Amino acid sequence: MPYESEPPRPRPRPGPARRRLLAAAAALPAAALLPGCSDDRQRRGRGGRITLRFQSLAWQQDSLKANRQLVAEWNRRHPDVQVRYVQGAWATVHDQLLTSFEGGEAPDIIHDATDDLADFAYGGDLADLTTLLPPRLKADIPQQSWDTATFNGRIHGVPFLQEPRVLIANRTKLHRSGVRIPAPEHPWTWEEFADAAQRLTHRGTYGVAWPLKEPVSATLNLALSTGGRVFHRRPDGKVEVRFDAVDQVVPRTIHHQVNVARTASRSTLGMGGADTLPGFFAGRYAMVPLGFSYRQQIVQQAPDGFDWTVLPAPKGTTLDQGVSPQTLSVAEDCPYKEEAMAFIDFLLRPPNMVRLALGDWLLPTGRQALQDPALHVARHDWATGTALAGALRSAPAQSVRGYPEWKDKIATPGLQEYYSGAIGLDALRQRLVEDGNLVLARYQR
Repeated sequence: MPYESEPPRPRPRPGPARRRLLAAAAALPAAALLPGCSDDRQRRGRGGRITLRFQSLAWQQDSLKANRQLVAEWNRRHPDVQVRYVQGAWATVHDQLLTSFEGGEAPDIIHDATDDLADFAYGGDLADLTTLLPPRLKADIPQQSWDTATFNGRIHGVPFLQEPRVLIANRTKLHRSGVRIPAPEHPWTWEEFADAAQRLTHRGTYGVAWPLKEPVSATLNLALSTGGRVFHRRPDGKVEVRFDAVDQVVPRTIHHQVNVARTASRSTLGMGGADTLPGFFAGRYAMVPLGFSYRQQIVQQAPDGFDWTVLPAPKGTTLDQGVSPQTLSVAEDCPYKEEAMAFIDFLLRPPNMVRLALGDWLLPTGRQALQDPALHVARHDWATGTALAGALRSAPAQSVRGYPEWKDKIATPGLQEYYSGAIGLDALRQRLVEDGNLVLARYQR
């Protein structure tokens, strides 16, 4: 996910759903659709002034404030190109965009995330930004981030905020256990992590709580550290699912902790990240793997005197982990793409990108923004997360057509049953690979 502490949002739908929603969109009255780029004449005001609609998914108070302030700053400086702020929501953005694209009423500038772009990019709904990107912006964001928003060699979104997965730990319990405290330059291996969980487990306390209500993203993204990819593109361009030894390290570790070593709580497997926080504060779990932005909830909700810290996720052969950054895109139907890109460039200037990152408790993608002193302070372990930025890579699944169906119908129930102990590794492999490749085949004919 682009933002682990956000409300869950629907995943992209396959082709048949697009056709059904096309019919539904056609039946809706115009007032029911989000106004957007459909009529050039309606976009110009007196004196030829252009109005662009920017749909933002910001939802936290500081993030909302930063976004609205930046829109106001732009409008003061650009009287001929005005931006109208439109509030969207993560929980409904995919279906809302799908309907507005099919109805020709999409917003001009679209806030979303890379793992939600594939269907829109391949379907021609999002503009190709490759030649529109200002040189400054293109150079400031590293290629590994651009890769997350590139489909068929074309860039369809500007990645600007990203979230590493980390371990949030009870510092008091860590010190009492005597385990080595990992740091970004010397993280635990997966074996050391399992050992630490064992040493942190005692009566009344589990070493770790895995909140795996949505298990696929966490499993696949953490598996990059051991060389796992699951999705492999063949020379003919088609993608196949594999579940090799390197893909199995992370799921086997979790399964062992829950079902054999008993160092991980079984009851948290069906929880979202926020659901584990009360038990974490109460001392029932010593560590919880979470997204970096959960620090804000911990700061707001932790009882007085609760001592916590951020640790890097375990390392395999590398520290790499997959991410799906938040993005800004331009609708293909927007008649003012250059003006829309100028606004995106303004919004993502290094100081502004820092403001957006601090508002969401996330990391910016831009190299200059990452150097800002505010992101390197010890307070709330900002420095720990910033040190992990170089290890964030494109999540392997997000450019795969058919991934949403594979995830929802095959991988999610399969991993949930495997982690709970209901099925073994062989049964999991059969589901992911054999059943999974049948799903992908329908999208690659």
